[in-house]
Amino acid sequence: MVFTLPNLLTMSRIVVIPLLVAACYLPYPWGNWTAWALFALAGVTDYLDGHFARRYKQMSAFGRFLDPIADKLLVAITLMMLVDFNWLSTPALFPALIILAREILVSGLREFLAGLRVSVPVSRLAKWKTGIQMVAIGVLLIGDAGPAVLHLRLVGENLLWLAALLTLVTGYDYLRHGLKHMAEPEAAPTPHAAPAPAPTAGKSVGGLG
Repeated sequence: MVFTLPNLLTMSRIVVIPLLVAACYLPYPWGNWTAWALFALAGVTDYLDGHFARRYKQMSAFGRFLDPIADKLLVAITLMMLVDFNWLSTPALFPALIILAREILVSGLREFLAGLRVSVPVSRLAKWKTGIQMVAIGVLLIGDAGPAVLHLRLVGENLLWLAALLTLVTGYDYLRHGLKHMAEPEAAPTPHAAPAPAPTAGKSVGGLG
């Protein structure tokens, strides 16, 4: 179940990441457009892997494990590249930091709850947040390389602020869900029964002769 089509699509998002990083070093404006094309391709695979997994009933534990990791790696590294190449203004660093901090928080929370065998369902608002976030990052990758009349850098930064706002709301919902389980007392370990003493020579168990 590892090398199914949905899982291969998920793994392709991880493979795209170093290519996207390399694309950012291409001469302007080719670097912007190539990075955007790779990011957009990765976003399409994010939709298709879930679609095919449901359609062909190929959902697996490996896919559930890898899918959020691939998404978070793609978003985090792309945001780092936007900062490194000054494709974000200084005020826009704050929503980027909020998004990164939330991803770390939710990842830790999911790991904690997984140990308690508690699932964390993805809310509809969280899906909207992810969609707006992906559009914002894609627009920012084009940035000043796009038509000046569209002001894509400004549009992308405004969308990033909106995604950060939704990030705070959904992050609080996840944290509140997790705190309920953190407040529950841990079950005491079940004591193991002591082994029965071995019978002594000349006597049966229980001392009856």
